[in-house]
Amino acid sequence: MRSAPVLDRENTPEFEVAAEATRAPAGLARRVGAFLLRELREMLPPTIFFFVGFNLIVLTTNLLLADYLVAFGNFVVATTAALVVGKSVLVANAMALLRRYDRAPLIQPILFKTTIYWAVVFVARLLEHWIRFTFVEHHPLGTFLPHMVATFSWHRFAAIQIWVLVLFLIYVTASEFNHLFGHGELARILFTYRPSELQLNRRQRVRELVRLGRLADAHSVDEFRDPTNIAHTQLVDIVGRLAR
Repeated sequence: MRSAPVLDRENTPEFEVAAEATRAPAGLARRVGAFLLRELREMLPPTIFFFVGFNLIVLTTNLLLADYLVAFGNFVVATTAALVVGKSVLVANAMALLRRYDRAPLIQPILFKTTIYWAVVFVARLLEHWIRFTFVEHHPLGTFLPHMVATFSWHRFAAIQIWVLVLFLIYVTASEFNHLFGHGELARILFTYRPSELQLNRRQRVRELVRLGRLADAHSVDEFRDPTNIAHTQLVDIVGRLAR
């Protein structure tokens, strides 16, 4: 009596379960990898910017204090601070509050986001000192506040926070202009376009983008979808000019 081959059986639940178990970890690993890559890309620009900014502050301060034989800081401290700022930017970007003034005049989101970023970094720096004091140096938890009041260098801490505020103001301004022109457009204007092309395209492109913003504020989506509506005609004209 012949037996049917295993692969020809109608019910093979063990193979289906194995396939599902194989696909599940692979899909989970792919999602985790994509999430980590997205977080890294978002964290990289502020980290690089503040890495350069903090090391310039350390360098210039040490040059100014060289005659007094005083060292202000080092490369490792500046790099660690840049990483703290980069992670703080990720935390702040996850807050819905940060997008409150996205449709307001540009100065409002710049100042608002700068303040939020600065406050998050302030809290993160205090948490960093608390973690090092409690878990690395193994001091009792209740002695942290007296230690901060008695020995902490508040003048140095305040000086760094002032520089963080200034650097965030520069970073957020550049970021907002980048979003205004379109992602990557600011970099192309600065590093890719030839001077002759730039003189011809920059003012025209900005004017068309302003017209497009005003048109979007004045009309609804249904008006843009209607080919007989004047808003649709104006939209097509603006997009055509931007494409050319």
